[in-house]
Amino acid sequence: MQITTKQAEKILNGNYTFSQLGLSMMMLRLKRLFNENPTAEVLQKCTNEINMFLKKYEKIMAMDYAIMSRL
Repeated sequence: MQITTKQAEKILNGNYTFSQLGLSMMMLRLKRLFNENPTAEVLQKCTNEINMFLKKYEKIMAMDYAIMSRL
């Protein structure tokens, strides 16, 4: 699964709960980064990092994919 920058922005500005601890921790870090500097460049960097994580752990991410696909 790949998310778009629009989906990433919704995640970074929203309050979603994910089942994977690693994903939740990464999202907290990316939210802080994006809130400090909400530019298109930072948003793209966050989107790329989320997509790399999702690809790497795709076998255990089914529940979290469901959350993101609804955005």
